[in-house]
Amino acid sequence: MGRYNVHEAKSNLSRLLQKTAAGEEVTIMRDGKPVAELIAYRKRGSKRLSGFAAGQIEMVEGWERAMTPRPMPSWAGVCDILAGHFDSLVGRQ
Repeated sequence: MGRYNVHEAKSNLSRLLQKTAAGEEVTIMRDGKPVAELIAYRKRGSKRLSGFAAGQIEMVEGWERAMTPRPMPSWAGVCDILAGHFDSLVGRQ
């Protein structure tokens, strides 16, 4: 793995690009600390197709209904409790 300061990287960019194309890792340093890495370009795979799982997923009757007969708690009540707790923390009555 090659490490180069910013000035060296700017002066030798073509050579560094050749190294990354050959698979070498190149790190660019500023004040002795890594700030960037040059990596070889990789062409993306084939284009994604929508519907790739068509026919593999089965929708079960009633999937949209709640899993429990109990109603969900009211968020308004929860907000009131939290607001009261906050007020007591900051000294408001």
